[in-house]
Amino acid sequence: MLAAEAAALLRTAGLEVELDAQRPLDHGAWVPLRYLAPAAAIPVVQLSLPRPRTPELLLAAGRALAPLRQSGVLILGSGGIVHNLRRLDWEDASGPQPWALAFQDWVQERLAAWDLEGLAGWRQAPGAAESVPTSEHLDPLFVAMGAAGGPPEAVFEGWQLGSLSLASYRFS
Repeated sequence: MLAAEAAALLRTAGLEVELDAQRPLDHGAWVPLRYLAPAAAIPVVQLSLPRPRTPELLLAAGRALAPLRQSGVLILGSGGIVHNLRRLDWEDASGPQPWALAFQDWVQERLAAWDLEGLAGWRQAPGAAESVPTSEHLDPLFVAMGAAGGPPEAVFEGWQLGSLSLASYRFS
């Protein structure tokens, strides 16, 4: 069972794990899967973000899960680099906000340089407070980076409502 294998890998890395077969899929899982696998014919194991959490803990979780990639498991980190619902521009007339662009550019520069330590200090980046008022949408990026072998390739860039980045990356 894939969930048990993932749990064993996380425990071996010294991380606490609790399996919950009754928890329904979060929108962070079913929304992308709705487009990636609309027939729902693939097994899915959802991992919840730990509490408390740090970028270092999330990177460690990703590193622990990295061996699953060798057996064909897709590790999907679903979230958003810039995700501020309080600052939505419902008219969407002005495009992305300057603070949002500044933060996303900062993240993209560090991703391209594979500067994991720099990314872990994201709270000091320009526009961070406005772009990431709570970290649960950014945190999956750290798990994906931990599981990856190197910098990602950008596969999509776009914005919605001025403060929602649609940037998507593929890690090799």
